[in-house]
Amino acid sequence: MQRTAPRHFSMVREFHLADFFTLGNAACGVGAILFAMLFMARGDFTHFYLAAVLAPIAFIFDVLDGRIARARHQHSALGRELDSLSDVISFGVAPAALGFAAGLQGGWDAAALVYFVCCGVSRLARYNVTAEQLAGDESGKVKYFEGTPIPTSVLITGVLALLAWQDRIGSNLWGGGMDLGPWELHPLALLYVLSGSLMISKTLRIPKL
Repeated sequence: MQRTAPRHFSMVREFHLADFFTLGNAACGVGAILFAMLFMARGDFTHFYLAAVLAPIAFIFDVLDGRIARARHQHSALGRELDSLSDVISFGVAPAALGFAAGLQGGWDAAALVYFVCCGVSRLARYNVTAEQLAGDESGKVKYFEGTPIPTSVLITGVLALLAWQDRIGSNLWGGGMDLGPWELHPLALLYVLSGSLMISKTLRIPKL
């Protein structure tokens, strides 16, 4: 009995218009990380502001890709995975990198940033696994979020941009710092802990518009 060879997966054939907007989201996240590193290397606040402004742009791409996919009825497993991976970059790693560049460089700060990113990754993985169950009907549209969506981290980026404008980052970081055991902790890092914890909350349900 002759077996049919599996069809080659073609990226060009499988890509839809919405997926290019998703990649725009990812590009903004990578750009934000690079600008954060440039700020650390050169101390030019323009780079910090550019890193911060890419967050809402990434958010716009993230909103548009979903709306375009629904309008064109072009949902796919590839698109869902692209969306999650892009969100990890733009709303997980990029805000953490910007926080580190802003002065959250103590040992406890680093732990808070790592926790934040891991919560974001876990939140997206849970969503991908449970999306069909949460939909509850044939439309496949999720009616509510369990935990806060990871794009809400744009609020943290906005706070950091405001602090930079007020010259309250770096050595003059808002809230100061304290030695806690072997490492230093800046209270501002607790904002990341709060955000990450809300993402993985099982009891917090937010209606999806």
